[in-house]
Amino acid sequence: MSRGPDGPRSSGEPWGGVRPFSIKTKLGTLVVISVLITTGLMVIAMRTETELRFITVFSMIATLLITQFVAHSLTSPLDEMNTVARSISHGDYTRRVSENRRDELGDLAQTINVMADELEAQDRQRKELVANVSHELRTPIAGLRAVLENVVDGISEADPETMRTALKQTERLGRLVETLLDLSRLDNGVVPLRRRRFEVWPYLSGVLKEANMVASARATMGSGGSHTRTDVHLHLDVTPPELTAHADPERIHQVVANLIDNAVKHSPPHGRVTVRARRGSLPESLELEVLDEGPGIPRSEWHRVFERFNRGAVRRPHGPGSDGGTGLGLAIARWAVDLHGGRIGVAESERGCRILITLPGESSVPS
Repeated sequence: MSRGPDGPRSSGEPWGGVRPFSIKTKLGTLVVISVLITTGLMVIAMRTETELRFITVFSMIATLLITQFVAHSLTSPLDEMNTVARSISHGDYTRRVSENRRDELGDLAQTINVMADELEAQDRQRKELVANVSHELRTPIAGLRAVLENVVDGISEADPETMRTALKQTERLGRLVETLLDLSRLDNGVVPLRRRRFEVWPYLSGVLKEANMVASARATMGSGGSHTRTDVHLHLDVTPPELTAHADPERIHQVVANLIDNAVKHSPPHGRVTVRARRGSLPESLELEVLDEGPGIPRSEWHRVFERFNRGAVRRPHGPGSDGGTGLGLAIARWAVDLHGGRIGVAESERGCRILITLPGESSVPS
C-alpha cells in the first residue's frame, strides 16, 4: 500500500481519492445514456413520422440491454466475493478475489484479500505455536522421565541430589509452559526477558550435562522425533574460566540446547560437538559458538537455516539414530537471540557447521 498526501492509498485508488470509474459514475452514465437514447429516438420519430409506440418499444429494449450489461458487471464480482467468503468461513484461506476493477468493488476485493492474508497468517502462526510447544516440552519431559526411570529401576537412589535434578526439570517444564504460550505475542515484541549476571562455565556445563542425559533417555526409550545419539562427544571450551555474561539464562538455555541438538543430529559416528564461549567486545557481552564435524551447510542455504520448518537441503545430512527433525530448533534459537538484541548466523568453518552467536550484554536495550 502506498501513501498519498492525506494518508494510505490502495493500489487501485488514484491520488486524492477520486475514482474515475466508481459505481456512482457508472449508474449516472447509465441514466444519461438511457435519456439520450430515448431523446434520440423521439427526434427520429418526429422527423420520420414513426409511430410513438414503436419508439417506446425500441427505447425500452435498448435501455434494458444497457441496464443488463451494467448490472452483470456489478453483480459478477459480488458472486466471486461471496464464493471466496464462503471458502474462508470453511477454513480455506487460499482463495482470493480478482482485483481487476477500479471502483468500490475493487476496493472491497482488496479488503477481502487482505483479510484472507491475515487469517491465513494467524492460522499458520497457531499451527507453529503448537509445534513449538511440542518441540520445547520434549526436552524437560525426557529428562524428568530419565531421572524417574533410573529411580524406579534401581539404577540410582532417590537421594536429595537425584530429586533436585527431577525438581529442576519440573521447574523448567513449568517455565517452558508459561513462556511458550507467549509465542502468540512475539509479533508485538512484548515477551519479557529476565536478564541477570551469571557465570558461563557452570551454566553451560549444566546445559551439556542435561543434553547428554536427555540423549541417553531417548536412546533407552527409543523415542522418535529427535536424535537418539549417544556416540557423540560434547566438549565445552570457556575462556577465561571465570567468564560471566548478562542475559536471560532460560532463553540462552533454549538457544544452546537447540543448537546442540541440531549439531548432534548432523554429526558423524563418534563425532565431536564443541560449545565455545568467549568474552565479547562490550561489558558482560558474550560470544558463543557451536561447532560440529558433520557435512556442513552449503553457503546457498545459509540465509534459510533459521526459517521455521526448514530441514535443510543437504543429501543424507543426519547421522545414525536421527530423523530429520521438525525444522524448529534453529528458528527458536534465532527468536531467543533476537529478543536479546543479539545476532546469530552461520560462520565460516574448515569442517562441519559453525553457528556464531553474539549477545550484547548490559549495553542491550532493556526489555
